[in-house]
Amino acid sequence: MNKRNIILSILTLIIALPLAAQADSTRTSGLKRYWNSLVHGNVDRTFERQMDLSFIIAPSYTREGSFGIGGAAIGLYRLDRRDSLMQPSDIFLSGNASVNGFYTLTVKGNNHFRGNRSRLSYRLQFQNKNLDFWGVSYDACRVNPVSGYRRQMVRWESDYVYKLTPDFHVGAALNLNYTRATRLTRPEYLAGQRSSYFFTGVGLSLQYDTRDFILNPKRGIYFLVREVFYPHWLSSHDRNIFATTLTFDAFVPVWRGGVLAFDLYGQLNGDDVPWTLREELGAGTSRMRGYYAGRYIDNNQLSAQMELRQHIYGRVGCVAWAGGGTVFPKPSGLRMKDVLPNYGLGLRVEFKHNVNIRIDYGFGKDTGGFVFQFAEAF
Repeated sequence: MNKRNIILSILTLIIALPLAAQADSTRTSGLKRYWNSLVHGNVDRTFERQMDLSFIIAPSYTREGSFGIGGAAIGLYRLDRRDSLMQPSDIFLSGNASVNGFYTLTVKGNNHFRGNRSRLSYRLQFQNKNLDFWGVSYDACRVNPVSGYRRQMVRWESDYVYKLTPDFHVGAALNLNYTRATRLTRPEYLAGQRSSYFFTGVGLSLQYDTRDFILNPKRGIYFLVREVFYPHWLSSHDRNIFATTLTFDAFVPVWRGGVLAFDLYGQLNGDDVPWTLREELGAGTSRMRGYYAGRYIDNNQLSAQMELRQHIYGRVGCVAWAGGGTVFPKPSGLRMKDVLPNYGLGLRVEFKHNVNIRIDYGFGKDTGGFVFQFAEAF
């Protein structure tokens, strides 16, 4: 474990919390706003304000981007403030820039429409990263020496779901993805594929969802089956691609302040899809935490994790998790010997009402690293 990384992450949390500020009336003094944001930032203000907004600015460190400056804002709101049963909608904005030319901007959220019959979930990402690179298949990543490249990406993912019953939802998905690789020190690692691709995907989903709160579930079950079709005439690839996503999550209270959470995830993209649509272990900060994003890449992914979440005192909690996962070229190529371990510990601080800042340190095979993020991993 890198002591410098540990110290920096702790300092990030210490600096970030006092900088947390939230919208308030102009009559409130700056000192009072600061005190309220520090002490009462986790109070639900969504029935009083159109947008209950908080933000942080702090030094940052990521394995991919090194040192830099980061900022984030999260807002909770209700389209119908008379409905006390519906969970609030959320919007999250984050950005990061580092000394080595890395920058990323993400906007994501869940919008619950009036009447609580439908929801729009979305994510927009802009990225420019100088990354390590081992190849575009598990076998290549296992044996190739590390190289490097610059990755530029614009990605939009959205899913509109409508309630057929209180728990069953049907949805429509729209995905857009443009990714480009430049400055490759070993172009042969692309295995003959192009350095850039654009994809448009449309899909359908079926969901069973009894979670009490999307960003921090305390109880409930979530099951998702989604099929996305990437037609060749809406993409820069000469073949049609089908991508299947399977997710099963369960959340069970086990004792006072304790929740046992389980996540099973599968992404099946077919055989020999372009590298920009392939699965990367550790990408997304939700699964296989601690692995360098892109350390292992292949067409498909399967992973599972179990996490114990424990409230400690006030706004502070902790987690411990264990699991494993792998990427593989096709279902018949899934090998148990290729399953990689993942486990770790994390600190939680309630930043907004029922929304945590999380600092996780994940361990894996010959690796380890921090994840600093809003909301629970799943």
